[in-house]
Amino acid sequence: MKQESAAQNTPPPQDDGGPQALWISGYGSLVWRPDFTYSDSCVGFMHRYSRHLWEGDTFHRGSDKMPGRVVTLPEDREGCTWGVAYQVQGEQVNEALKYLNVWEAVLGGYDTKEVTFCPQDAPDQPLKALAYVATLQNPGYLGPAPEEAIATQILSCRGFSGHSLEYLLRLADFRQLCGPQAQDEHLTAIVDAVGTKLPCFCPTEQALALV
Repeated sequence: MKQESAAQNTPPPQDDGGPQALWISGYGSLVWRPDFTYSDSCVGFMHRYSRHLWEGDTFHRGSDKMPGRVVTLPEDREGCTWGVAYQVQGEQVNEALKYLNVWEAVLGGYDTKEVTFCPQDAPDQPLKALAYVATLQNPGYLGPAPEEAIATQILSCRGFSGHSLEYLLRLADFRQLCGPQAQDEHLTAIVDAVGTKLPCFCPTEQALALV
């Protein structure tokens, strides 16, 4: 993975003339673990994007020999992805960007993109937010695969941040918490495929120990 090129596409920490406030949109692990200080947050959605487990991960949820799969955000005219937006202000902007540059760009291989985020409680007041996405040009990009193959890969991989199964189930929990309007056909299909394969990998007690 060309970590240096990903880092170059990430906005550098702001100097004194930079923005005093910034919204950061999370749709993967950031929905449950932002790990940076923020002033405000809101649950909401991004139109024209769909969440897919199409990015290979050799650090957080996998290894060089067995890359895990994590989500990215390809454009989709009919899509809608739910997530969480975090507002950072003042010194929090620098701190958050420094953290995300390492966590998402250098280690994860993601680039940055400005997206429109609609808060659940005020969808008619959209926010401009920074999102971290993997593109087709990313060396870690895996792209589509049969649901059964993705499920097998998830069940087989673990990284420094934990097992890929934990990542998948936490995303599924978040989707359920958002309510029935937060449809995610791809995520649901992968969870179902994992459910059919899990007994073949280990007994129930061991499966629960993974998460």
